[in-house]
Amino acid sequence: MGLGASLFLIAGGAILVWGVNAEVAGLDVDAIGVILMVVGVIGLVLSMLFWSSWGGWGGGRRRSTYVEEGPPPA
Repeated sequence: MGLGASLFLIAGGAILVWGVNAEVAGLDVDAIGVILMVVGVIGLVLSMLFWSSWGGWGGGRRRSTYVEEGPPPA
């Protein structure tokens, strides 16, 4: 799950908790909203922890160049 999906889950959960006043038989809309927000926050934290291994701020991977000393073979 990436940053976008995590933010989408957090926003969707917040809308369900604080923006929806509907009553559904056998379904607690507030509980579903809280669950979505918790899953979104966990995904956001994991995405930030593993950000550097997925590319992150630095871009691509570092490359090492080895230079041998001496003239090239004839």
